[in-house]
Amino acid sequence: MRRSKSRHPRVPFKVKVGPGKARAHPPRPSARRSSVRGAATATRLSAAGRRLADVRRRAAQHALNALAPATRRAYAVDWADFETWCRAHRLVALPARPATVGLFLTARAPALKLATLKRRLAAIVTRHRLIGGHLDCRHPAIRDVLAGIRRWRGADSSSKQALSPRELRALLRVAPMGLRGARDRALLLIGFAGALRRSEIVALDRDALQVSRRGVALTIRRSKADPLGTGYIIGIPRGRNPGTCPVRALTGWLAAAAIRRGPVFRGIDRHGRMLGRLSDKGVARVVKRCAAAAGLDAADFSGHSLRSGFATSAAAAGADLAAIMNQTRHRSAQTARGYVQRGAIFRNRAVRALRL
Repeated sequence: MRRSKSRHPRVPFKVKVGPGKARAHPPRPSARRSSVRGAATATRLSAAGRRLADVRRRAAQHALNALAPATRRAYAVDWADFETWCRAHRLVALPARPATVGLFLTARAPALKLATLKRRLAAIVTRHRLIGGHLDCRHPAIRDVLAGIRRWRGADSSSKQALSPRELRALLRVAPMGLRGARDRALLLIGFAGALRRSEIVALDRDALQVSRRGVALTIRRSKADPLGTGYIIGIPRGRNPGTCPVRALTGWLAAAAIRRGPVFRGIDRHGRMLGRLSDKGVARVVKRCAAAAGLDAADFSGHSLRSGFATSAAAAGADLAAIMNQTRHRSAQTARGYVQRGAIFRNRAVRALRL
């Protein structure tokens, strides 16, 4: 006999029958529900972990942006060299042991200048600091090795020559004709009279110039000495000689190139067409090309020869240290004093008093 179906649906959980009414008890959470909750918790934790990792990346990027762009590029090359060397010798680059860094400096000492070795070390220390680590560069395995290399190599004496006013006039005379020559003359004179760094020359925009009857005011918005972009205004007065007047050369270049906005100094291709903003290496190429055309040894000069040339020449002309630092914006009086001493070596009163 077929059993009749119940009118009431089957209760999906147990029913406890006792005195009085029956009470239904809900089931315990199944394994499936526990796994779902565990997966949800894991998802939330992984999302929080991703957000924290993103914050860490942005914090590291902010710390890296505290360095000047040129310094960041140099440090990237330095770190790549160290990492490649460690990989080739099966050593750990990050975090590195002080002995590993000492071995690296020793291996690179024959080929690199002392200043470059110090920059390599600074890049390695900076990379450790960015990940929250610490590398003690005063550890004997690093400090003593570097001191020994310094004693073995001696001081680097291959610094580029400062450009004198006479040499500057020679470079101006051989500057090419046309648009390229107008740019080169303006670049040489503004860089020299303003004691500008290469990065400051190429960073100049048209709205950073204020030309007046007395001269031109340059707004240096950001520089090596001003990484936060506080800004600094320097003045370049009009020159007495039209051929060496920085303001005349600058306004002539702006008019010839029809520059009303954007970068002041731009690249020019071999067909005479205007390109984008000139690179800092382009400044060095202009100086070297004009030096070679003037019969000078191009290897002795660089883009820094304009800035150092101003400081040395101003000291030789009798300008005091405060006036020179006001234009060069040196933060260290010791560094500026080095230029003054080189410029004043032939004005030694003690030697002149001998009347030899």
